[in-house]
Amino acid sequence: MIVSLGGSALLTRAVTSLLRAATPVGHPRWHRTNYAGRTVELYAGPAAALATALAAGRTRPVAGVAVAVAGACGAYDDFAGAGDPRRGFRAHLSALRAGEVTSGAVKLFGISAAGLLAGALMKERVVDRVLAGVVIAGAAHLVNLVDVRPGRAAGTVLALGAPGLLRKGPAAGLAAAAMGAAGSVLPDDLGERAMIGDAGAHALGAALGAAVVAGSGRAGLVAHAAAVVTAAVCGERVSALAGARG
Repeated sequence: MIVSLGGSALLTRAVTSLLRAATPVGHPRWHRTNYAGRTVELYAGPAAALATALAAGRTRPVAGVAVAVAGACGAYDDFAGAGDPRRGFRAHLSALRAGEVTSGAVKLFGISAAGLLAGALMKERVVDRVLAGVVIAGAAHLVNLVDVRPGRAAGTVLALGAPGLLRKGPAAGLAAAAMGAAGSVLPDDLGERAMIGDAGAHALGAALGAAVVAGSGRAGLVAHAAAVVTAAVCGERVSALAGARG
C-alpha cells in the first residue's frame, strides 16, 4: 500500500515535469482557461492517469488496464472535444443517433466497456460482474462530475479513497494508487496552476471503483452501483438544465 501511494505520487510529479519540459511554453493544446478566467496547465491529468494506471496494475493488472483506458478516453475528450458545448450523456447520444461520433460518446462507450471487462475478470458470478462494471465506470464518471472547481475532484478521491486504506489486500493498494496521484496534483489544482481534466478525473475515479470492487461482496456492490447510477442521473439533469439555460 505504501509503495502504491508513494510511487503514484512521485510518478505523477515526474511525468508532469517531463511533459512540461517537452512542450513549447504556452502551447495552446496543453493549456485551458478555467472558470475564473485563469490559464491553467493540463499536464497533471495525463500524468496522474499514467501513474495511477501503473500503480493499480501492479496490484491488479486488469484494474490497471481499466484505469489506463479511462484515462485515455478522458484525454481524447480533453483534446479532441475541446470547445464542444455539448454536455451530458443525452447530448452525445443524440449526436450519435444523427450519425456524429463525438469525443464524449467515445468516452462513454470506451470507459463503460473497460469497466465491464475489468468487472468480469475481478468477479466470478455474472450478477457481480455486471455490478462491478457499473461501479468502476460509474466511479470514473462520478469523479469527473464533481470536477467543476479547483481541487474538488482530487479532494473527492482523497476523501472517498481513505476508507479503502483500512482494508487488506488489493482494495488498499488500488485506493492508494488513486490517492497518491490525487494528493500529488492537489496543491497545483487548488492553486489554479493546473487542472486534471477528464483524463485525470476518469482515471482516478476508475481506480477508486476498482478498489471498491476488490473489497466488496454482493451487498457492497449493489450499494455502490446504486450510488453511482443515482449520481449519474442527477448529473444528467443538471447538465440538461444548464444547457437549457445556456
